[in-house]
Amino acid sequence: MGMRSYQQFIGGRFVAGWGTGSIERRAPASGERIATYADGSPTDMDLAVESARIAFEEGPWPRMSGMERAEVLNRLAELIRANRERLLGIEVEEVGKPIRFARGDIDGAIGLTRYAASLAMQMAGLSYTNIGEGKTALVTREPVGVVALVTPWNFPALILSQKVPFALAAGCTVVLKPSEFTSGSAFEIAALASEAGLPAGAFNVVSGYGATVGDHLTTHPGIDFVSFTGSTRTGSRVVANTSRHLVKSSVELGGKSANIVFADADLDAAIDGALMGVFFNNGECCVSGSRLFVQSSIADQFIAKVVARARAMKVGDPFDEDTDIGALIDSNHLEKVAGFVRGGIEDGAELVLGGNIAGGMAGHFHEATIFDRVEPRMAIFREEIFGPVLSITRFDTTDDAVRLANDTAYGLSNYIWSKNIDTVLTVAKRLRSGWVQANTIIDGAPQLPLTGVKGSGFGYEMGQAGFEEFTQLKTLLIQTGSRAPVFPIRGGQ
Repeated sequence: MGMRSYQQFIGGRFVAGWGTGSIERRAPASGERIATYADGSPTDMDLAVESARIAFEEGPWPRMSGMERAEVLNRLAELIRANRERLLGIEVEEVGKPIRFARGDIDGAIGLTRYAASLAMQMAGLSYTNIGEGKTALVTREPVGVVALVTPWNFPALILSQKVPFALAAGCTVVLKPSEFTSGSAFEIAALASEAGLPAGAFNVVSGYGATVGDHLTTHPGIDFVSFTGSTRTGSRVVANTSRHLVKSSVELGGKSANIVFADADLDAAIDGALMGVFFNNGECCVSGSRLFVQSSIADQFIAKVVARARAMKVGDPFDEDTDIGALIDSNHLEKVAGFVRGGIEDGAELVLGGNIAGGMAGHFHEATIFDRVEPRMAIFREEIFGPVLSITRFDTTDDAVRLANDTAYGLSNYIWSKNIDTVLTVAKRLRSGWVQANTIIDGAPQLPLTGVKGSGFGYEMGQAGFEEFTQLKTLLIQTGSRAPVFPIRGGQ
């Protein structure tokens, strides 16, 4: 695609900023230099927040009608579609994910933006006329204000689109800090938003490291709401930062999802689900079904088929349409994944496939890896690996499956495979997670909210609930007609 270079995007245009350096991005699949982003400074972030504040307090965006905001967002969706191939190439280069998965990310971004546009026209409130003689109350929704958005590296365009269009639809103005690994799509989409007619200052992007611009943004007194997606460790830091100014936050964090296969499942579909659940997006996915629980009566047969299918998966060039597993994000993460694999072997899990860094390639590749007979005491059962590593545990009863699934510090997603609707509904109710899917995996739609419990965070993304995160309620109580004074005057004139 050629070398790309990005300045900060503040006030509706690219500016040099006050940072003194740049961040170099090399393709994780090849090691080639593909992009540079500005290494932002606190001053850059101050300017971005000031730009967003002026746009919110004085600019037209919050004062436009919902229909007018929807028109801009729909134009943005069309521009993303028109630039689909460029954005697709950026995602593949910067993340290292297979192109057929990245294609779904860009299409998802278009759909999310269109759905957010529809919500801009439906920001409704409530009225009460039954609370007393001459009293009318209105409960209205208003934009929460200037919002700080922090997005991760694994789904740059998609997770951006789970946040930015919803915030804009509500009438908020935005300061976005993308990952320092994958900032390209954020700058590209911000420029497209300006082309779509978004007023200057309504959408600002500042690249840089978390310790500098990230911390500065999430502690900034000019921010009214923070939405963060990333690791549980960093999310805890963000919540601590926002508490300094009592700022509302929403954090979507890590996961260690259970993928539960009952004996009465459609086993062919469940095998596809087991593979998709852990190898999708190289396993770098917070809702990955990385813990596979298989009912004992079918375990040997089912696991043998999963291993056989996984053995045929292709690891390699993410631009190849036949590639199943691309490159991991960087060398440090590759070593982290390899360390978990070594730990699984040392802990006594049965390695039935893979286990090695893929050799013979320039980039950061790891083989599809599967462990059987994994026990809850093992780190590969408990910790989020974020790579192409599947841990399999066998269970006998429904109670066993639920107990194992809930035996985690996380609570983002879980999956169930069964033809029995009673099993599906009963188990889904008992699972401690914000998202449960049955007979499908890593599925969804813009209308459906995503949330976590326990160590997976709180707050909502997508859906009506995700839209409402960017709003606040205001109650107006009106007294009409005459009424007795609250403090009547007694005596005198």
